[in-house]
Amino acid sequence: MSAASPGAGPTVLVTGGSSGLGAAVVAAVAASGGRPLVLDRQPPADGVSWTECDLADTRAAEVATNHLAEQAGGLDAVVTAAGMDVPGRLTDVPGETWDRIVAVDLLATAAVIRAALPFLQESRGRIVTVASTLGVKAVSDATAYCAAKFGVVGFTRALAAELAGQVGVTLLIPGGMRTAFFDERDPQYKPGPDANLNDPADTAAAIMYALNQPPGCAVREMVVCAEQETSYP
Repeated sequence: MSAASPGAGPTVLVTGGSSGLGAAVVAAVAASGGRPLVLDRQPPADGVSWTECDLADTRAAEVATNHLAEQAGGLDAVVTAAGMDVPGRLTDVPGETWDRIVAVDLLATAAVIRAALPFLQESRGRIVTVASTLGVKAVSDATAYCAAKFGVVGFTRALAAELAGQVGVTLLIPGGMRTAFFDERDPQYKPGPDANLNDPADTAAAIMYALNQPPGCAVREMVVCAEQETSYP
């Protein structure tokens, strides 16, 4: 039941909802009769309520989250799908870029959830955080991304303990997906033409499964990847 309008589907805030996994989640929420809301720097699909926000500015992310939630009359769920990466050796990635990766991938995850919590506690809602297989397996040339995604794993596990009985918390660990995530990388860091990548719509379906659990039941953690994913286990 929606926090905003009884009888309607759930109201779900999606960070990074204009592209990639976030856009797939927005489409899945809408297709199920729910109401997606988006925080992003770019506009989402037509007709989707959104607020423009650079998630690296965590205080602005909190304000934007609160604004969208109040405008919608509440929240039933949050999915933190926003993410970025610029691979490279630690000494080759500019400090500002390294910091931005951690800010968008980890600090914004906490900031948005912090702002959303009063609404989610009122609705006894759900949270799905998006980590990565590189949040459980470290690789070279990904110090910022691994630091951030390992952080999301630890943050989510602690949050699940903290909110048990109040808000459902799910940690999603996805493998690589066929999105624009890899488009601006140097060629050496792009997946090859035969790479085993998942369809983001399939990962979004797993998120919907977590969001649709009955009261009192929580999917704590999910690994969702192509069958021949090389970064897991």
